[in-house]
Order: sequence, then structure tokens, then C-alpha cells
Amino acid sequence: MKRKFVNLYGTILRLKNILTAFDTFAGQEILSDREFQDYQGRYLDIYRELKKLKNTDKEWINDDLVFELELIRQVEINIDYILMLVAKYHESNCEDQSILVSIQKAVNSSLQLRSKRELIEHFIERVNSSSQVEEDWRRFVQEQKEVDLAAIIEEEKLKQEETRKFIDHSFRDGMLKTTGTDIDKIMPPVSRFGGGREAKKQTVIERLMAFFEKYFGLV
Repeated sequence: MKRKFVNLYGTILRLKNILTAFDTFAGQEILSDREFQDYQGRYLDIYRELKKLKNTDKEWINDDLVFELELIRQVEINIDYILMLVAKYHESNCEDQSILVSIQKAVNSSLQLRSKRELIEHFIERVNSSSQVEEDWRRFVQEQKEVDLAAIIEEEKLKQEETRKFIDHSFRDGMLKTTGTDIDKIMPPVSRFGGGREAKKQTVIERLMAFFEKYFGLV
């Protein structure tokens, strides 16, 4: 069933990509924007599910499945669109629940914004009648970024100054480097015997990667 859905939706994405080149296609779409987001959200759910199976070395029986992620990236919803919806929610005195549904569907259908879903949801919880959406969002992101990074440094016992420099350089370069000696330089002393250091290093990489994906493009 999942295989059929992936193949069908991949075909829809390819056809949509072709048809949007023709002006006569505008207004003739069979799927509404909301329906399209629903299907795309499910499509990305399956992609993440199968990717996890592959990463855990379980039998990978879906190598023939083609995920049209590049086509999805071409129509990515950005954070400005989400903030526009949050502003509309604010204008409704935080009462229009349909706007919240639209935000949820838009985030779920976006490769970029899925990693920022928790951040967006927590910000919306703070929106009230006195909020200045864009200004409050920037402040909220900076504050939460500091809280999250401080927690990782403390819980993983990383070197404070070195870790902050590493993260700053990662945002500057647009990527978090996990090869070479960069990660080793921020690690706490861990015995190399018994595989403890490698396990610790992998945990640190996973946490820093999740942190990077959460805030990249926002700071």
C-alpha cells in the first residue's frame, strides 16, 4: 500500500512540475492546496519511516522506490509564509482554529520546516493580543536557541567555548561537519576502550545535527 502511494504521488509531483510550466494549468488543479499538503505530508512520513529502517540495517526492500524530494524542494514553504499565517491568527484574536490547521498542514508538507515544527508550535502557544509576531519570533528563536545549545553542552559535558565556535561556524558555512577532527575537539574525555568514545561521539553528532536542522535558516 505504501509502495503504491509513493509511486502514485511521485507521478503526481512529476506531472504537476510539467503542467505548471503552462499558463492554462493555473486554476485547473484537481487537488486543492490543503489536499496537496495532506498527501505531501504523508509522502514525507513514509520517506522518514523507510529511511529509519535503512539506517538500522534492517532488510531494505524499497530500493526501487523513488522519492521526488527535489521536486518538493522546488515548492518549499518557507518560514515567512508560516509567520504570515501566524499574523492572521493573531489578527483573529487567536480564535481562528482553521488557521492553526493550515499552519500544521503546511509545516508537515515541508522538508525544511518539519525539523522546526516543535519550535513553531511553542511560539504559537505564546502568541497573544499584544504580540508583535515578527519581532517576537526573532527574539523567541534566539532565546530558545541559547537554551537548547546550553542544554546539549551541559548534558553531554561538551567543551563550552569550542562547541559554541563549532556551531557558529556550522551556521556560517551552511553545514554541520561530522567528519574529521572537529567533533573530537569539543568532546569530553572518554575512554577509547570498549567502544565508549565512538558511542558518545555518535550521540553528540545526532544531537548537534538535530539542533542545526532546527535552527538553520532562522538565525
